[in-house]
Amino acid sequence: MKRLPPLPALHTFLITAQCCNFTRAAEQLHITQGAVSRQIAGLESHLGYALFIRQARGLALTAEGREWLPRVQQVFALVGEAVEQIGEKRETLQLKAPTCVMRWLLPRLMQWQKERPDVPVELTTTVRHGVDFHREQFDAAVVYGAPPDASLAAQRLFDEQLTPVCSAPYLEGPVPLRTPQDLQQHMLLHPTRDEHDWKAWLAHADVQLSNVSKGQHFETLDLAMSMASQGTGVAIGDWALIGDDLSAGRLVTPFDLKVKTGAAYYLVLPQIPEPSPKLQDLLKWLVAQAAIR
Repeated sequence: MKRLPPLPALHTFLITAQCCNFTRAAEQLHITQGAVSRQIAGLESHLGYALFIRQARGLALTAEGREWLPRVQQVFALVGEAVEQIGEKRETLQLKAPTCVMRWLLPRLMQWQKERPDVPVELTTTVRHGVDFHREQFDAAVVYGAPPDASLAAQRLFDEQLTPVCSAPYLEGPVPLRTPQDLQQHMLLHPTRDEHDWKAWLAHADVQLSNVSKGQHFETLDLAMSMASQGTGVAIGDWALIGDDLSAGRLVTPFDLKVKTGAAYYLVLPQIPEPSPKLQDLLKWLVAQAAIR
């Protein structure tokens, strides 16, 4: 296979072919006329045939030059398209977050897009609570659990605080729900299979119930909250995540007790010298939103 001609020479050929004049091509390329002439001559030498016919009043393409022109135009059009498309993709911030934080995060990202349409965010949700930036191509992530290790730059958003929740009509229903012991008469909704959240809250409330394992179990916190808002039963929710539901009246908290589990939600990103200004803006905005829950 014959060695390909150098890309700068092909670009010079493209501009010169469009102008059919060394002087105007040199002006567009911001180089001297002599440099244009030498690049064209070198390209012709490389190919083994002439591309231009030198005339007294300018240049004309040879038959070979006319065949080359549309092909070179196509090549540079593809390069320009790639630069634009890949650049746009890189400008979209890639964010990962667990499904349990969606009730808080998604409305805020929608508000962010209204306020900052120049900084689009693509959100990937997962049932996993961590992130591996070595294997996953994300700019930042929300993680849940213990404090992240030193390999990540982390900012605490808020602590997990468990408390029972239900709909307002359910709370006012015929079956009393005035004390934690009254939960014995209600359907308990579990956001996980392990029942850990309900057991932790009941332990702090110093209440023992026989119906804990008889409740309904869901795969995600969001599903449990949705069922509670529909009056199905009493769910154990994270007070830090349901502020919007409480404000809108979709959920109410029948008891004042909130139990901190020691887990928290963190905004993390790789330990890099300097995040992009747009990423810094998003991170600061989310931290500020968490502070005004």
